[in-house]
Amino acid sequence: MGDPIRFRGSELTKHCMVSIFVFVLCSVWAPRLQGQTIQQGQPANPLHQLNGAIETIVKRVAPSVVQVIVTGFGPVGEGNEASLEVGAQRSVASGVIIDPDGYIITSAHVVRGAQHIEVVIPLPPSETSPVDSILRSRGHTLEARTLGLSREIDLAVLKVDAKGLPALPIGDYSLLRQGELVFAFGSPGGLRNSVTMGVVSAIARQPDPDNPMVYIQTDAPINPGNSGGPLVDVDGELVGINTFILSQSGGNEGLGFAIPSGIVAVAYPQLRKYGHVHRGEIGVGVQSITPSMAAGLGLARDHGVIVSDVLPGSPAKAAGLRMQDIIISVNDGPVDDLPSFSLRAYMLRAGTSTKFTILRGLEKLDLQIPVVEHQHTADRLVDLVDREKNLVGKLGILGIQIDKTIAPMLPDLREDSGVIVAAKTVGTSAVDNPLTVGDVIHALNGTTVIDLDYLRTSLQSIKFNDPVVLQIEREGTMKYLAFRMN
Repeated sequence: MGDPIRFRGSELTKHCMVSIFVFVLCSVWAPRLQGQTIQQGQPANPLHQLNGAIETIVKRVAPSVVQVIVTGFGPVGEGNEASLEVGAQRSVASGVIIDPDGYIITSAHVVRGAQHIEVVIPLPPSETSPVDSILRSRGHTLEARTLGLSREIDLAVLKVDAKGLPALPIGDYSLLRQGELVFAFGSPGGLRNSVTMGVVSAIARQPDPDNPMVYIQTDAPINPGNSGGPLVDVDGELVGINTFILSQSGGNEGLGFAIPSGIVAVAYPQLRKYGHVHRGEIGVGVQSITPSMAAGLGLARDHGVIVSDVLPGSPAKAAGLRMQDIIISVNDGPVDDLPSFSLRAYMLRAGTSTKFTILRGLEKLDLQIPVVEHQHTADRLVDLVDREKNLVGKLGILGIQIDKTIAPMLPDLREDSGVIVAAKTVGTSAVDNPLTVGDVIHALNGTTVIDLDYLRTSLQSIKFNDPVVLQIEREGTMKYLAFRMN
């Protein structure tokens, strides 16, 4: 026989604690296993089937949900003193992997003004055990950079240096129905790897009548920290991005809102490629029809959406759309009110032709209207660049020197000097640097950037893996971007 096993002091205590913990787990799980044995041969319990289905969805979706940790600077203190002191702030939110090569969707308000962004990616299921899941959820922490964001629709695209990540598929928003079961994933209150369940309260809700943005309304519990996380359907597909709640207490009151997947599907590739959204437009203004309006104008119906303006020279004008036309549908999708029209307008893709079914008097007409790109401020600069003359190869951008001609086009600039990023180039080694279209480069490694030639010349002396710190202006805010030259 071998030597007897002896425990001393804390070792004995640890042994006892482990034994107690194992005993408790066995006490909890044994009756469940015994109950399952007793029920063999009996009809399946529908509640067990529901349990199993929900567990399957959670296992499928959870690996694609990340925690987003943002560090930035903002006012501290309370009351009048809040604007007098500025300090470091740390916030925790959520995101969802949308592409295996490290592309993540989150809310724009989560990362706006961020100085440093990290994401925590869950470990694969094979690397965790049930006990680990109970005690604490683990993950890999990676630095992330913002590729693009849109404040208008509150979406942002982040990039991490990773491959083969579990991406969540984008669901078909047109198939979503009121009353469907949905699940909200994220980090409410910083509690990573949380899931809640509810139903779709409304598929197209417009909380602010002065804002055309439309949301999915759900009663699935959503709290601070859920922002940027996915809302998924029973197939485990993304139907929305959780964005805000209506609450008087600050916590969930059953009024949660998510950006529809139809808008995400249109915005994501543009944010990834351009850094901002190229919205489609046809040049038309619309209003809700009221009974008084219908009576005064002699309309055929007292509800719906009426054309109140058609811009001169617009695609709508060329296609024959007129003021006082009533819009019945867009691409055969019914338009019953202003929110439903706004939603379909957000999903218009530039370069396509859209079918508008209208009511003109008592006559029903179909019009094919081309969709053109809404001109972003930075888009106007693209026409001024020449790839050879404006290329900054080491940064993977096309830059324009700010001078007396360019400055008036950018009236909100803090400093009317430097180099503005007009576009990012494809196929360069620096294509994934943290610059976005519209950024203005004011300094490189502490030295003021005088003009485009000076920026290029200064970059030539920077070697592979050398540190690069750019002082930039982004949306009226000065910040530093630090990275290694690749």
